[in-house]
Amino acid sequence: MVTATNAYGLNGNASSATTNQVAASSAPVSENKDMFTKLLVAQIRNQDPLAPSDPSEFVNQLSQLSQTEALQNLTATTAASAGVLQSLQVLAMGAQVGSEVSVSTSRVQLDGAKLSGSVQLGGASSLTHLVLTDVAGKQTRIELPPHGAGAQAFTLDPNALGLPAGKYSIAAEASDGTKPGIEIDGRLDSVRLAASGAIVMQVAGVGEVEPGLVTGFKGKSTPAALAALSTQ
Repeated sequence: MVTATNAYGLNGNASSATTNQVAASSAPVSENKDMFTKLLVAQIRNQDPLAPSDPSEFVNQLSQLSQTEALQNLTATTAASAGVLQSLQVLAMGAQVGSEVSVSTSRVQLDGAKLSGSVQLGGASSLTHLVLTDVAGKQTRIELPPHGAGAQAFTLDPNALGLPAGKYSIAAEASDGTKPGIEIDGRLDSVRLAASGAIVMQVAGVGEVEPGLVTGFKGKSTPAALAALSTQ
């Protein structure tokens, strides 16, 4: 017979252990509820007849367990919905493979092909420099003409600049000393889910980027557009 040292017929340590187990157990909710029901029945059977427990206390415990179960079910449903939403995002972005996109970036991958982009000037600049730095730390500075606030377009020709294929960091310096952001235009080659569950987009001329860095979709390039780009 269980010693009746509290209102539920269980000693303080047993009661505390039960509470912690219900709150922290990684077992399925149904197993926790089953265990709780068995403990509750044992408490009722072994309570002190001279000092019976208040039935409302049992009702409160059952109510709390039901609320916990509902919250855990809601969490599972939300997680499942998030997974479905993420899959839909991948499918939607996958439909854009082959399209030209604009990406906010501080790095580029040169392979001999021309690369287009823009400097996002916050104000007028009488002289803006593009600074390309290779993995060895060698810098190549390119001057851009005066331009007002807004997007200043540019095209990089690695062959004309004598830049070998490889990875480079890219930055801009305006005449007022600020360093405006840079957007690079490239073809969206693929979309995939990383092992971490994050969506990863492969963009030509940039490499792997997060969806949040894409600033615009420009549609799929036509043969005429590709020919015009190659003559720039």
